Amino acid sequence: MLQLSAVRRQEPLGWGSCLVFLAALALAFVVSGLLLAMQGKPPAIALWLLVHSAFGSGYALEDCLIKAIPIFLCSLGVGLTFRLQIWNIGAEGQFALGAVGATWAALTFPGWPWYALLPTMLICASLTGSLWGIIPAVLRLKLKTNEIIVTLMLNYVGILILEYLVYGAWKDPGSFGFPMTSEFVPAAVVARIGDTRLNWGLLLCLAVGVLMTVFLRSTRLGFELRACGENVRAARYARMPYSLLVILVMGVSGALAGWAGFLEASATLGRLQPSIMSGYGYTAIVVAWLANLNPLIIAVSSFLLAGLRVGMESLQLDLQIPAAFGAIMEGFILLAVLAGGFFSRYRLHLRRIG
Repeated sequence: MLQLSAVRRQEPLGWGSCLVFLAALALAFVVSGLLLAMQGKPPAIALWLLVHSAFGSGYALEDCLIKAIPIFLCSLGVGLTFRLQIWNIGAEGQFALGAVGATWAALTFPGWPWYALLPTMLICASLTGSLWGIIPAVLRLKLKTNEIIVTLMLNYVGILILEYLVYGAWKDPGSFGFPMTSEFVPAAVVARIGDTRLNWGLLLCLAVGVLMTVFLRSTRLGFELRACGENVRAARYARMPYSLLVILVMGVSGALAGWAGFLEASATLGRLQPSIMSGYGYTAIVVAWLANLNPLIIAVSSFLLAGLRVGMESLQLDLQIPAAFGAIMEGFILLAVLAGGFFSRYRLHLRRIG
C-alpha cells in the first residue's frame, strides 16, 4: 500500500521559491482564463487587455499608484498584526472610521489653514481607526473572544456608521438627494505632486514603510513582536509584554487603515460618500499574505493588485466582464501562492507501507 505524506524540507528552496511563486501565478492566470472562456470571452485578449490597461501607459501607472496608496497602508497594518498571529480582518471597518474621523475634522474646522487642518484630519483618522482596532484587541485579552469574528463584524458596523452620517447629518443639501457630504474646502484636500494626479500620500507611504522596516528589524519591541508571534508560550515565559503588543499592533494597524481612509476621502474624492468603500481593506489581507508580511514586498504587491483593479475596470468596459471577476482573480492568486508556499517548505514523499 502506498502512502503520500508531506515532509518538511531541511533547507529552503532558495531561488526555487521564486520559480514556485511564478508557477503559482501562472496557474492562477490559467484558471482565470478558463473561466473567461466559459463565459464566451477570448482569454488571451482579455488577459492582455488586463495587463496593458494597467501598466501600458503613464496615465494607467498613475491610476495604479493612486489605488496602491490605501492598499499599501492597510496591508502594512494587517501584516503587522499577522506577525503576532492576531488575525485582524477589520481593515475595511478601520478604513471607514478613519475616513469618518478625517471628515469630521474637515467639516468642523473649515476655516483653518491647511497646515493646521490636514494634521488634525490625520490625527482624527488615527484615533478613530485605532479605536476600531483596539476594541477587538481588548475583547480578545479580557473575554477571550475570537478576533476574526469581532473584526469582521465591526467592518459592517463601521460601514453602517459611515452610511448613517452621509445619508443623515452630514448629507449635502445641494447634492440633489445623493448621499455625500459637501466638498471639502481646499485646505482639507491633500495636494497633488506637481502636474501629476498623484498626491503627497505617496510620500507618507514611503516614510511609513521605512519606519516599519526599522521598527521590526532594529528595535526591542520589534524583536519581541516577532518572538511572540513565533511562540506565545515561550514569550510569556520570558516575560515579554504580550498583552501590550496585542493592543499596540491592533492600534497601529487601525491607525494605518484610518490614514488610508483619510487620504481616500481627502485626496481622491474630496468629500465623504459611500463609494469610498471599495474593498481596499479586504484586498490588504491578500497583499499581506502574498508578500509574506515583508514591508518591501508589500509595496510591490500593493502596486500589482492595484494594477489588477485598474485592468478590471477596462475589462468591464471593453468586454462586459462582471466586476466580481476581479475578486475571483484575487482569490485564485492568493490560493495559488499559498499552495506554492507550502511546496516551498515541504516536499511530497511517497512510500510503501505494509
